[in-house]
Amino acid sequence: MEARQQRILYIDTQRCMGCRACETVCKLENDLPVGPRYTMVAEVETGCGLTEKLNFLPVPCQHCGDAPCVRACPTGALYKRADGIVLVEQSKCIGCHECLMACPFGVPQFGANGRMQKCTMCVHRIDEGTLPACAANCPAEAILCDTPENISKILRQRYSDKTVAYGPFAILLQEAAE
Repeated sequence: MEARQQRILYIDTQRCMGCRACETVCKLENDLPVGPRYTMVAEVETGCGLTEKLNFLPVPCQHCGDAPCVRACPTGALYKRADGIVLVEQSKCIGCHECLMACPFGVPQFGANGRMQKCTMCVHRIDEGTLPACAANCPAEAILCDTPENISKILRQRYSDKTVAYGPFAILLQEAAE
């Protein structure tokens, strides 16, 4: 059996435009009923006065390297796969909320059965060799899923020049510079 590399979800906050496509496609992909959302887009206000700005931050499970939720779970219902994906074994969950109290992102949610549920990084898609639904459907490519090394390469390519513009404005700025 081949060794799996740690996978992470990375949110490029400079690209997220708040469209909430990640929330919608996640609910559809996971057949979630009204209520629970495995990915939530938070709105964060920064600046003051004329520099005030509204930023968007998708918040799925971060599948932490040393996941506090896994350590806090008294029954072992939460576990981490070799590739870093944190999953929950529903039959072992007792709904104690220890994972929620340990999670710095407030990600764990509790379904109608009282048991914890959360983002699985679309493990079924990962196992098939495809991206999680949120990353595959983000129109701004703000959600990346890969190894930390590959994500670092992508970010260096995106932001290697001093211009942090993208889209049609990047082309105009590039043409103006030439």
